[in-house]
Amino acid sequence: MAGTQDTVADDDALYVLTAVLLTPAQFPSVLGDDYVAACDALALEPFAEGYGLVLGQDGGGARWTVVVDDVSLVAVAIASWDCGMEYDLSPDDRSVVCALPGWPLAVAVAAPDVPAPHDPLPDPEAEGEEPLPLAPPDTQTWGPAQRRQGADEVAAQWAAWREQVDDETAFGRSVKDVAEEAETEQGRKDAPAQEGSEDVRPDQEASEDGQKGSDGPEGAGDGPAPSGRHPGVRRVLDEARAYIADPPPPGRIRSGFAPGGARTLRVDGPGWSLVARTDDIAFALLDEEPGEVLPIGRGPELPGLLTALDGMALRPA
Repeated sequence: MAGTQDTVADDDALYVLTAVLLTPAQFPSVLGDDYVAACDALALEPFAEGYGLVLGQDGGGARWTVVVDDVSLVAVAIASWDCGMEYDLSPDDRSVVCALPGWPLAVAVAAPDVPAPHDPLPDPEAEGEEPLPLAPPDTQTWGPAQRRQGADEVAAQWAAWREQVDDETAFGRSVKDVAEEAETEQGRKDAPAQEGSEDVRPDQEASEDGQKGSDGPEGAGDGPAPSGRHPGVRRVLDEARAYIADPPPPGRIRSGFAPGGARTLRVDGPGWSLVARTDDIAFALLDEEPGEVLPIGRGPELPGLLTALDGMALRPA
């Protein structure tokens, strides 16, 4: 994946290690809840076209994040690498917006024949006004960045997380039972009212309990265990539903591919992250619950909410 580009000071070539997109529909979640916040974390204007972030080292081994406005070039490079193909990513000087010290993400590789990755030395001419080096979030602590990163991991390993949830044990009713109950309820609403009848709604809360989750697919022990309704789950659903009437900033709701014609939703809000499949259940992560993943049963309410959110979600081009 290595390429070179004279974008760093003193004519040092940048040895490209990897790259990521920073667009309204696709950006590193660790930077913020939405595209605007992610741009703000890098002191960038949130242009609709977005940016490409090229991560590499200079000739002295220092870490640099080069921001370019040639999004298509970076997208082609990422797609090629994902397919196992070589691609020499060398952005033109005219496409370079700025070069920021450090990396916002953890990079497991390093450029050959240069010193080990390290933060660049402060520029003496900057007189202390240059930005602090970017750094990935500390995995030993829990906060908004780690919460969003955890949600991304759940989305990427959906099958492993889904296997840990037994619907009947976790939610008291199976998804099939809930679907049948919803159909019965709809039929009751459509039927002519009879004198003396009482319209009783199914207890949708029972199928939307948030249960304590495990720490991950690997070494997760017994997986999510029933522990009663979590108060944060109701807040997540209410605030996600509020997005339908009052759309949030770009990037708060993102939709990605899922098998079987479904979509994977990633929704973020103040203190919470939601991961869901439009044809299945959802998982919530909360700032106040370090490392916990709370399953949310499908119920009569969740399908309509997910469909509405997917309808307004941004999708990668």
